[in-house]
Amino acid sequence: MSDPTRAETLFRGVWRENPVMIHMLGLCPALAVTNTVANSLAMGIATLFVLLGSSLLVSTFKRFIPHEVRISTYILIIATFVTVVDMSLAAWTPALHKALGAYIALIVVNCMILGRQESFAAKQSIGRSMLDALGTGAGFILALVMMGSIREILGSGTFLGVSLFGDRFEPWLIMVLPPGGFFALGFWLLGLNWWSQRRARKAQVEGAA
Repeated sequence: MSDPTRAETLFRGVWRENPVMIHMLGLCPALAVTNTVANSLAMGIATLFVLLGSSLLVSTFKRFIPHEVRISTYILIIATFVTVVDMSLAAWTPALHKALGAYIALIVVNCMILGRQESFAAKQSIGRSMLDALGTGAGFILALVMMGSIREILGSGTFLGVSLFGDRFEPWLIMVLPPGGFFALGFWLLGLNWWSQRRARKAQVEGAA
């Protein structure tokens, strides 16, 4: 099998191998902080920054990292970038930092990030690693915004704080509570599975014809 092109490396993490919707990775922040679109965007962008920075360093110094301590080294690198994000948010946007709470620090243990270092950045060139990190991070942002949109619209009747339905709308309170994360994820997975099966049946019919 030939190596993937640069475009395939970039875009496979966005949809075909989406970390949340396909591989079910990084579910802790996906379920916990997606009660609003703003929180979803902030967590997604923070994760993207950590993913890009750690992939850059791991790919650059992979030859100098002893195999026996590679996981500890990756975690230390990831934790460094998480600390930068945590302190930056606390300094520039205290309200957003408070809303995200401990989940910023928990980016350190996001298996999606560690997995990309072990399976890709530690084996590929810097350019490929950055493309992979960018695609995976963009896919993570997309998944969080998809979940945050449905939770904020149904749970608050707003999108990015802008009212959509007026004062007569009765919010679905459960959507902004912790169980709402599971409902939102379930709705999207159900819709994506239906769409995939529909495409498969259509391709099967066209192939038989």
